[in-house]
Amino acid sequence: MVQEIARTFGVDWPHLTAQVISFSIVCGLLYRLAYKPVLAMLEARRQQIAQGIANQAKIDAALAAIEVERHDVVAAAHTEATRIVADARETAARLRSQEIKRAAIAAEQVLTKARDAATLEHERMLGELRGEVGRLVIQTTAAVAGKVLTAEDQRRLAEETASRLAAA
Repeated sequence: MVQEIARTFGVDWPHLTAQVISFSIVCGLLYRLAYKPVLAMLEARRQQIAQGIANQAKIDAALAAIEVERHDVVAAAHTEATRIVADARETAARLRSQEIKRAAIAAEQVLTKARDAATLEHERMLGELRGEVGRLVIQTTAAVAGKVLTAEDQRRLAEETASRLAAA
């Protein structure tokens, strides 16, 4: 039956077999020399594209992580700067308070020294005044009495004058 159909269509078996073998050889060569390299190139390209997409995803994730880290660092820096400013203000207030106390102590010391100096000067001047008044009283008494006073008289007059000046 196959023979009849083949004869009806004019199939020449030796030529058909030679053509099938030739076609198979050409298909094999094309598959091996052209189709396989093209498929390999397409697969390599597909892998490159997949790797590029994966790398892009990694880069995007890394950029997002870096952005979050940058934000955290900026926030930490801001917090640290705020703390440093607060510490500086606290230190400045403490130093200002200490300097005010030092200035008050220094002013008090100056006033105390001035009072002491004034008291010493006052006592020195009173001593000089007593001596001068005693000398003037002795001179005046000697001039009024018309005589020269002895050392004992001068001492007694000086003591009396000093006690009256001290009482006044």
